[in-house]
Amino acid sequence: MKKKRLSAYLDPDLMNALADYAVRRDVSLSLITEAAIASFLSPDAAERKEAAVTRRLDQIDRRTQRVERDIGIATETLALFVRFWLSSTPALPESVQAEARAKGLQRYDGFVAALGRRLAKGQKLRQEIAEDVPASPQDEEDESGSGSPSAR
Repeated sequence: MKKKRLSAYLDPDLMNALADYAVRRDVSLSLITEAAIASFLSPDAAERKEAAVTRRLDQIDRRTQRVERDIGIATETLALFVRFWLSSTPALPESVQAEARAKGLQRYDGFVAALGRRLAKGQKLRQEIAEDVPASPQDEEDESGSGSPSAR
């Protein structure tokens, strides 16, 4: 079928962007505008937008699940440490509490410095746990893309 000519006026910035895109893709301006108009008039444009939004929501859902998992790991780690510390640390006599308090502040400062170095290095405890703990069958399904639709 013979193509018909169309003349259109474009904003100079839009025309420059169109010309740059055509050069980068090594295609003609006509081909790009024809594809853009066809896409705009296509009845399935809304379906494509919905599919894109659905994919994006699924990505956000997976990220939220990872954040929830990481918070759960951090909470359990802290709870386990506190329980262990409380059950294994005897109370100190009054005569050494001042000295112990000073030593505790010194150790706390060392802890904060070590934490700062670790965070600056980029290694995270959750990464180490993921490497040390074998994945459950559900985790493997989620990573492979199979499983429930919300996991994709």
